Amino acid sequence: MTDDWRPTATIATLRERARLLAEVRAFFAERDVLEVETPVLGHGGSTDLHLASLSARATTPAGRERLWLQTSPEFAMKRLLAAGAGPIFQLARCFRDGEVGRRHNLEFTMLEWYRPGFTLDALVEETAALVHRLLGREPGDEAVPLRRRRYRALFREALAIDPFTVPLAELRRLAEEKGGLAMHDAPRDDCLDLLMSLVIEPGLGREGIDVVVDYPASQAALARRHRDPEDGEWVASRFELYLEGLELANGYDELTDAAEQAARFEEDSAARRAAGLPEVDIDRRLVAALEHGMPEGSGVALGIDRLIQLALGKSSVAEVMAFATPRC
Repeated sequence: MTDDWRPTATIATLRERARLLAEVRAFFAERDVLEVETPVLGHGGSTDLHLASLSARATTPAGRERLWLQTSPEFAMKRLLAAGAGPIFQLARCFRDGEVGRRHNLEFTMLEWYRPGFTLDALVEETAALVHRLLGREPGDEAVPLRRRRYRALFREALAIDPFTVPLAELRRLAEEKGGLAMHDAPRDDCLDLLMSLVIEPGLGREGIDVVVDYPASQAALARRHRDPEDGEWVASRFELYLEGLELANGYDELTDAAEQAARFEEDSAARRAAGLPEVDIDRRLVAALEHGMPEGSGVALGIDRLIQLALGKSSVAEVMAFATPRC
């Protein structure tokens, strides 16, 4: 008889997890941000090339349909924003195929919130304030300073290249050297992602909270784009927040242009076909919501399991989940 029925977290840890989730809810209640719940299943999935959506066949009033387990509650929450919900947050169950490891689990909890009228800078400050609170520190704590780091500057410091202008052949050579993988025909963003994860990310957030900004425009996902004041290059209006080498949050100055969003979905779908990846249904209801009109503002997704892991001094997300994927 095996012991694989046992939880991957201790009961004491689960009590601490519950306490920290209550802190999250208190944080947003103090700011008059509404907690919402949206479906885990949807008619559209994520077309993002770097995410693998899970799907299920279900019987609905329309017949036998394929529904998608959500990789993030983003699309449904934006539909609520378009309907006039105002500032909202959610502790959502999310699913990403193949993501199992010390920092990942196939099923996990995402904290996601949206702030109509907020600038990206204001959202960075609020995200840092929440992180401080769950770590039991005060904002402005000298032990955990907040630093903004430009994507291009990080590559220049760590690898002596400009990620926007370095020739692709040189970028592939460097990625092969650092990653030990064949990258001779890899796209530019794949090379940049590999170098970011292997060379740059491990050193981020070691002396406080590091917030990386001004990513390549090709990595904008559902964010707006703006001109880099350095040379007018298009960059993504988004940030990622790091602590102790862990990426905790990904925030956007949210795209509200329906036509642009539809075009990005189609571009993703074409790229997935070219890469031999499974086709994912586009969320047409999100496009319709944007056509109706979504207020301008910013939103952020935060991996709450990772933050709880850091807050409790654990070595993996499995240690703060009742039953991680191998034991679910």
